[in-house]
Amino acid sequence: MTASTPASLHAARARSFDAAAAQYAANRPSYPNALFDVIEDLAGRPLAGARTADVGAGTGLSTARLHARGADVLAVEPGDGMAAQLRLTLPGVPVVRGDGNRLPLARSSVDFLTYAQSWHWTDPARSVPEALRVLRPGGALALWWNTDALDVPWLAEAAERIGRRFGQNAGAGNKNVDTRVVDPEGRLDLVHRTVRWSRRVPVDTHLANIGSHSIFLVHGEEAAAAFLAEERDHLIRAFPDGIVEEVYDVILLLAKA
Repeated sequence: MTASTPASLHAARARSFDAAAAQYAANRPSYPNALFDVIEDLAGRPLAGARTADVGAGTGLSTARLHARGADVLAVEPGDGMAAQLRLTLPGVPVVRGDGNRLPLARSSVDFLTYAQSWHWTDPARSVPEALRVLRPGGALALWWNTDALDVPWLAEAAERIGRRFGQNAGAGNKNVDTRVVDPEGRLDLVHRTVRWSRRVPVDTHLANIGSHSIFLVHGEEAAAAFLAEERDHLIRAFPDGIVEEVYDVILLLAKA
C-alpha cells in the first residue's frame, strides 16, 4: 500500500463532503446578518443587485444568505453530492460545476466573489489570479470561516478532546486564515474582521454538525461514531437540558479589486 501524502490527504478531505451532503445541509451553522453588513461596509457597496459568485458553495448555506440579501448569485461547486443538495435547497439559484483554481466565469464578470469555508481547499497560486481575473474593477473578494470561540470553556474542552483523538480540531479555527497562507505572493490587500455570533441547538444537532467535518469523514464511520458517542456523554453531563450554545467567531478577509 502506498503511503498517503499530505496532498492526497488534503484531496481526500476535500472530496469527503459529497457523501455527507444531507448531514452537512441539515446541521452546519449558517452565518449572521452582521457578517454581510461588514462585507457591504468594507466593499463600499450593497449586495443587493450585485452579480455574485459563491465559490465552493457546498449545500448552499452561504449562497442562501447572499440570495436573501438580494444578490444576483451564482453558485460554483465541484462536488456531485454537494451540488445536488444545493439544487434541492435552492432550486431557483443557478449552479455551475468548478472550483476556485479554474473558475468557469468570464473575465471581469462579477462584483462579489465569495468563499465561505472553502478558500483553504484552493491553491492560492492559481485561485488568487483567477479571483483577480473574474472580478470587475472595484469588485470585492470575500473569504470567511466560522471558527469555534475557544474562550468559551466548554468549546475549548471539546476541542481538546477532538485534538487528542484526531490530531486536529474540527472547527477551532482554520490556520489558513493567516494572510500569508491565503495569499502567499501578497497580491491582495486583505482587510481582516471578526464577527462573533452564536446559536442554541440540541446536543444531537451539535454532534451531527461536528461529525460533518472532514476530519471525521475521512477517519471512517466506526471511528467517528465511537468518538461522537463518548462526546455525547460528556455534553449531556454538562448540559442536562440537552441544549448547547455554539459560539462562533467568523473570520472575514476582504480585498477589493
